[in-house]
Amino acid sequence: MREINVDKITETVKEMCIKINHFLSDDMKEAYKNAYDKEDTDIGKQILLQLQENLEVAGEEMIPICQDTGMAVLFVKVGQDVHICGGNVTEAINEGVRQGYIEGYLRKSVVNDPIIRKNTNDNTPAVIHYEIVEGDKIEITLAPKGFGSENMSRVFMLKPADGIEGVKNAILTAVKDAGPNACPPMVLGVGIGGTFEKCALMAKHALTRKVGEHSDIEYVKDLEIEMLDKINSLSIGPGGLGGKNTAFAINIETYPTHIAGLPVAVNICCHVNRHITRTL
Repeated sequence: MREINVDKITETVKEMCIKINHFLSDDMKEAYKNAYDKEDTDIGKQILLQLQENLEVAGEEMIPICQDTGMAVLFVKVGQDVHICGGNVTEAINEGVRQGYIEGYLRKSVVNDPIIRKNTNDNTPAVIHYEIVEGDKIEITLAPKGFGSENMSRVFMLKPADGIEGVKNAILTAVKDAGPNACPPMVLGVGIGGTFEKCALMAKHALTRKVGEHSDIEYVKDLEIEMLDKINSLSIGPGGLGGKNTAFAINIETYPTHIAGLPVAVNICCHVNRHITRTL
């Protein structure tokens, strides 16, 4: 049985919070390059260049890449042969978020109650999803989520008869309704199947898959390719000002569902799509 002290978890989460709010992941950097090469409008190219310049300044000056440094969302895979010692793992993760947002001078955007709305002043609590897996390691994925794009996300409870065409229409509806409000070029996470909450969780998790990597399921891969083309044909474009690049990618996850249902969730993320993973 391998032991991991909660202090190590706190330190790791702290480092992740600071890094991903100042530096774009490698897959997103490549997505920007590919988008610029494909863009055929002057305004689209101009916006993409400005976004890339912003990213460079953020890294050089240690200024957040976006003023909305997000609510911390974490996916934590815990090996069943790991013994976490020294304290409570959830408290350790929240302490890492607290330290990261305070020491990194990141905006604190979390309120303690959805109605009373008093700021917690340290961006906690985080939203944490745990999964027990084989092995003796802990894998932590952090995806801070800004609410400009989060507010544009949707859940559709379709009928089975709606089929794949209904799924396609739901995705396009979400993107059209979002328009420029989701800070495009966007990345879309889509969850199909499961239940009301499962499809939403899959959609959120799908955003952490590297841009450019497709599903292992053939029809899902084909759907990702088809829908990215259709989304970009909407010509919403970078910054919502027109162009070929409305989205960098669409990542889809699926799960078995009930005979009477076809849940679909579309979680939209802005042009930074922050995600980072560490393994302890």
